[in-house]
Amino acid sequence: MAIRTSRAIFGTAVAAFVAGGLLLGASGPAAAQERLDELREQGFVRIAIANEPPYTAVNPDGTVSGAGPELARAIFKKLGVEDVVASVSEYGAMIPGLQAGRFDVVTAGLFMKPERCRAVAYSEPDLCDAEAFAVQKGNPFGLRSYEDIAANPEVKIGAPGGGTEERLALEAGVPRDRVIVVPDGQSGIKMLQDGRIQVYSLPVLSINDLLAKANDPNLEIVAPVVGAPIYCAGAAFALGNEELRDAYDAVLAEMKESGEFAEIIEPYGFSAEAAKQVTREQLCAAN
Repeated sequence: MAIRTSRAIFGTAVAAFVAGGLLLGASGPAAAQERLDELREQGFVRIAIANEPPYTAVNPDGTVSGAGPELARAIFKKLGVEDVVASVSEYGAMIPGLQAGRFDVVTAGLFMKPERCRAVAYSEPDLCDAEAFAVQKGNPFGLRSYEDIAANPEVKIGAPGGGTEERLALEAGVPRDRVIVVPDGQSGIKMLQDGRIQVYSLPVLSINDLLAKANDPNLEIVAPVVGAPIYCAGAAFALGNEELRDAYDAVLAEMKESGEFAEIIEPYGFSAEAAKQVTREQLCAAN
């Protein structure tokens, strides 16, 4: 999309914020516009990453990839900022570095937690990890939730012993003798292929990785699992940059609606649908 169109998006977003009373006082929108103009003029935005694929990655040639940087690059380009420049940082140093002005935004898969939400201005959710099911092609038992497994006596679920998935299955009412402890992911996929279990459960990224390695056209993923927890990150801005964050959010929302969001993140194994299931407000209020 051309920069001209991107600036139109930003202008529309600012107008909506003003009309809704979200930008208070003359300094709010002016400051956001001024900061965005500065970023446009310098031609890049400074992002913090952790070099942890598939969230973020530094390639051998020094270029930056991963779901977080690619999404940020696309959004800022629509806002008229041509590229991103990344700094690798430890997770514990990201928020202090943001607060100190060493970079403009964190796009490293920094999951939202109430204490972090008080320290930074998060965008709406982008990169999420949720519970997922690996099932036979076509999902013959129609499994969308752990409760669906509990309700069908023909279904056995494989899950890591002592893990979240085992606990969620038992809490949903799946009898202990239908929750099969699996030592590792490869074993879980083999048991599913052999029919010893009818569903194998792990987080989305793990299931996607296992299915990619198995390369078995008879298996597919169901994600996110209905009613199971979803853990999401968002782009983190320094407090005081909420207006710039809001402009970022406006473009992110448009990309979620158009399908461009899914086109960017799903090749990295993330679920676009999971990011649509929750909001910043919900995640920041979670215990």
